[in-house]
Parts: sequence; C-alpha cells; structure tokens
Amino acid sequence: MMRTVLCLICSLAALLCQAVSYGAEPVVKPGIEVLRDRGFVQLSGKRVGLVTNPSGIDSRLRSTVDILFEAPEVELVALFGPEHGVRGNVHAGGKVPDAVDPVTGLPVYSLYGATRKPTEEMLCGIDVMVYDIQDVGVRSYTFISTLGLVMEACAEAGVEVMVLDRPNPLGGEKIEGCYVEPGFNSFVSQYRIPYVYGLTVGELAMLINEEGLNRGQKGDREPARCRLSVVPMEGWQRDMLYEDTGLPWILPSPNIPFKDTPMYYAASGICGELYGFMNIGIGYTLPFQVFGAVWLDPEKLKERLESYCIPGVSFRTIWYKPFSGSLRGELVKGLQFFFTDYAAARVTETQFHVMQAVAELWPDKKAFSVISGFGLFDKVCGTDYVRKEFVKRYRFDDIKEYWRKDEESFRALSQKYHIY
Repeated sequence: MMRTVLCLICSLAALLCQAVSYGAEPVVKPGIEVLRDRGFVQLSGKRVGLVTNPSGIDSRLRSTVDILFEAPEVELVALFGPEHGVRGNVHAGGKVPDAVDPVTGLPVYSLYGATRKPTEEMLCGIDVMVYDIQDVGVRSYTFISTLGLVMEACAEAGVEVMVLDRPNPLGGEKIEGCYVEPGFNSFVSQYRIPYVYGLTVGELAMLINEEGLNRGQKGDREPARCRLSVVPMEGWQRDMLYEDTGLPWILPSPNIPFKDTPMYYAASGICGELYGFMNIGIGYTLPFQVFGAVWLDPEKLKERLESYCIPGVSFRTIWYKPFSGSLRGELVKGLQFFFTDYAAARVTETQFHVMQAVAELWPDKKAFSVISGFGLFDKVCGTDYVRKEFVKRYRFDDIKEYWRKDEESFRALSQKYHIY
C-alpha cells in the first residue's frame, strides 16, 4: 500500500513539474515584447510600416501584425511582404503579389515580386518602417537582404527604420566562411560578411548601416545610411542557442521547420545548390539534415567520413523516400548527421567533407561532374575561388585556409556592434 501511495505521489509530482515547465516564462524576451512593455513610445504619433512574416510573433504566438494593429498607441498603415509573404502563404521562390491583408484590411506591398526594394510610392506617408523577422544567422538566407534594401530605400526617402531584435539560432559566437568578393554580390550574398556571421539581426543592421555595406559595393556609389534604431531583446546571451531561449520556434520559411534546422542549413545548404548531386532532405521530413542519393552506399560513406575525425559531427545511415521533388517516391540511401559538440564543430565545412568523401569513393559521381550548372554555388559561397580550387583535387584542405581567412577580422569588426 505504501509503495502504491509513493508511486502515485511521484507520478503526480512528475505531472506537476511537466505542467510547470510548459507554463514557464521564456528566458528571453524578443524585441516586440520589449517595445510593447515600453508602451510603444517609439512609435507614438508616427505612421508605421511593417516588414514581417509568420515568425514575427511574441512568446504567446501573437503576430506582430496583430499586436501593432490593435495597439491604440500605434498607427499601422501598411505591410511589406518578403519571400514567402507576410502570412507565409507563398512557397519558396514564388512571387509575392501586392494584396490586401484579410485580417487587418491593410495594403500589403510585395518585396519579392516586381521589386525587392520598396519604391518611393510604397513608402509615401510612412514615418517609420519596423522590421520583425526571425533570422537564421546565415548569409544566404534572403530576409537579411530584404532588410538591407529596406534600409537603403528608407535612407533615400528619409524614413526611419526600427528593427525588433530576435535571437540568432546559431548563437552569437559562431563565425565561419569567407567574405563575399566584388562581383559576387547577389540576393543570397548581399553583404561583405562571412557565411555564418554570429550577430543578431539588430546587430547586423547596425553593422550594415555604419559600415556602408548596403551600398557602394562596386565603389561607384556612396553608402546610404538610414536613421536606425534597434529594440533589443532582454535575457539573450551570446552563447545561447535557440533552445536555450524558451521561445517557441515558428518556421520563418517552409524548409526551416525546427529550432535546430538553421544549423543544418548552414552545414548542407551550399552543397544543396549543386542540383543533381545529392539530396539534402528537401522534400522529406529532415530538410538539410541528410546527404543521400539513390546510388549511394551509406556504410562506405559513413566509414570514410569517420576516418576524417571531423570535430563535433556524427553520422548514421538512413534510407528514406522523399514525398516531393525530383526523387519523389524513390528509395534514397544516405547519412543523417548530428552536431554532438556544436561548440567544437566547424558547421559549414561538413558539406565539403561529404563532397570530398564522395569524390574519393565514387570518382564518376564527383560533385561538379554530375551537375548542369554551378552559378548558385558560387553565389552562396560569395566567390568562384572555392569551386575552382576544390575541383582540382576535391580536397577540403585545398580551400580550408581561404574559407577561414576572413573570420578573425570580422570577429574584431563585429564586436563594435554587439548589443549583448
């Protein structure tokens, strides 16, 4: 009897702990909540535009659109839709149309259609443009490019810009990859920053603004600096990953569904631009977390990769059938990978090790010999040097020094813009 009572008490205690943990307050308060706690004073008396998507929420999942629209102190007059749209109803690469938001009745101007930069007409009557989108900490993710173009347009039009800060899911200490070289700036490599840059979106906005990175890339124009303010988070620390924040994760785009997906995006996304080489989980339940092909021997690949003794990364064999894409319904054989020691891992270099191992094991399947084009690969790398040097021997050591060459200089530069 006593044993039964003790078991019952333990079970109730476990349920109570579980209930408490589910109801616990997040450790981090995002910028939108800090702005609200301050009574929206920075927006009072101003006509407000808002650049956002479904990831712009508070810790109770309320949209920043609705929060600002319903606040008596705020006059929200227009919404601006980046890739995927304000409400997330446009798939990757699809054009975002101008529209009327069905919830608020506000006009929605597209920043991923006929133009990616707000026009003078779009900005007419706006005093301050608010930006609130969850970043992933990787240069090739298009929302930070949208931010830069918004800042540029607002600088030209005399409109203030306010960034509501959010956590960098890769943390504030991880910096990897070389700078973008002149001639390789694009919407997936707009700034002269490393591939993984270790800043929150608010810190990055300050760096872009002060260093003039959003204009004058070819040296033929003066940088355009806007009147910028950042509403900082409360409670965020540089060594935090997203799971440490206690905040809910809302996918900022369809293929970034989980709070740790940004890590895998950084680790395989460059390789994913080599269409026809490897499936990286797009079209399956593990986007960016696998390397697979129908012809692959996963045991051989696992053995070869483990022989490299790659710090902080582990692999397991996996067989799966994508439910969409070019390999839909086919049995794909490959490896799922995990960061077992994230601090020690060189995240972005995982994909280069895989490309090397495939070339060693299956010379007729080398990455650049089985694809039809590599333009996007060069764009996301920010240079063609990585490709040209790598294909000579398909060895990561041949590009390692170049890939890492700008990291310490950027670390020193970016510290000036640390808020946390």
